[in-house]
Amino acid sequence: MSQEGINRPLVGIGVFVFRKGKFMMGWRKSSHGANTWTLPGGHMEFGESPEETAVREVMEETGMTIKNVRFGAITNDFFENDNKHYVTIWMMSDWESGEPTITEPDKTVDQRWYDFDTLPDPLFPSWNQLPNSGFLPILREELARTK
Repeated sequence: MSQEGINRPLVGIGVFVFRKGKFMMGWRKSSHGANTWTLPGGHMEFGESPEETAVREVMEETGMTIKNVRFGAITNDFFENDNKHYVTIWMMSDWESGEPTITEPDKTVDQRWYDFDTLPDPLFPSWNQLPNSGFLPILREELARTK
């Protein structure tokens, strides 16, 4: 049975890459979420685990390698203006090697390290769900551990 034409949520992965008390964010240029700041990440591929997706997406988008990849939270994100629905799995990781590089200039045009006291604006809409997830206290603890 074909599933063409059936609207279903997609699985997105957002990856916190911790390094020296900060995490990497990029300025999105692509159409979905254009002109907002967000974490490295993307679509989970068929057969991938969230951890594998996190490692692949961080390498593809930043050129960095990560380690200690672990689950953080899940949010249910409906983007009414784009008619898109994602289940976002937020992963945490520790920086292992490499310096951030713009490897996909058609998607990301800037990358910087931030913490919760210096968050850029505007943020990708999925960030609006994080305060309701109960994830922020855990995230802050994990971030403090990397200082």
